[in-house]
Amino acid sequence: MTQISKDQWQSFCRKNPSHSLLQTAEWGELKSGFGWTPAYAATETAGAMVLFRHLPAGFTIGYIPRGPFGHNFSTLWPEIHALCRKNRAVFLRVEPDFWQGTPEADELEYSMEGFTPAFATVQPPRTIVVPLEGSEDDWLARMNQKTRYNIRLSQKKDLTVQESDDVSVFHQLMETTGSRDAFSVHSESYYRKALDCFKAGNKARIILVSYQEKPLSALMLFTEGIRGYYLYGASSNEERNRMPNYLAQWTAMKLSREAGCTEYDLWGIPDEDEETLEAQFQERHDGLWQVYRFKRGFGGQVLRTMGSYDYVYSPLLYKAVKFADEQRRKRTAA
Repeated sequence: MTQISKDQWQSFCRKNPSHSLLQTAEWGELKSGFGWTPAYAATETAGAMVLFRHLPAGFTIGYIPRGPFGHNFSTLWPEIHALCRKNRAVFLRVEPDFWQGTPEADELEYSMEGFTPAFATVQPPRTIVVPLEGSEDDWLARMNQKTRYNIRLSQKKDLTVQESDDVSVFHQLMETTGSRDAFSVHSESYYRKALDCFKAGNKARIILVSYQEKPLSALMLFTEGIRGYYLYGASSNEERNRMPNYLAQWTAMKLSREAGCTEYDLWGIPDEDEETLEAQFQERHDGLWQVYRFKRGFGGQVLRTMGSYDYVYSPLLYKAVKFADEQRRKRTAA
């Protein structure tokens, strides 16, 4: 088996439930609306969805988000490289989903001959994963005292929790949060397509928390395989004493377990070791530090993926892409 169809890829994913949300055909469909073209390759034991982004003169960039997955990867890479060369990729970026230091990560890294550390990352490499084993009392017992208190408080503050399809309200809250916390947000059409792509399989929903019909907090929950994902979340500047964000997360954890998940991924935190995170979170306010202050209390484990790697097919064009990326980052930081 080499390059395969979307239907074949979905079947392959069903046989390998440990795959990431970002390796699903639904994620490929989402990205296809925003400049990427998905392709799928698999052997009997391993597979990957590769996203291609077009460059001038018919060249592309290849990207494997949170993949590949499976085992015996040495049989897969020749298929991936052939696919990338067929699509005239300047380079291939790979961001595996395996946790650093695990046997799975070691096996994959051993197979990645010719790859070098990437000059940038796309997805945040470090996260907090909350286990969903045990009772809800067990979940609360694993949390820190302040988070546990805020969850219980939110349940007494006359808040309403509902599943919603109102992407417009969700986007408005995202705009408010982005303005408040100084980060960029996707367009309303992006969030709408994300919900549409995954909702058909009951794999995505918006959790909306309101007070007297006024939206206060919302998150878009994704569930895939063993994991629930908190990729996008937002809140109003009003009624924050009612702790709506805590109620939204608590609801997401419960819905994740109802979907058969055994863990809940809070997604990005600063890419620092746990000792540094704990030493600096009260003083730092830049980047992902504010969200770490919130996420750290939910009783999860700080984990890091293997990181980001590039395989270069055209060295000269790769240098040009790298230079352009550096200039873009300088303009953004200015």
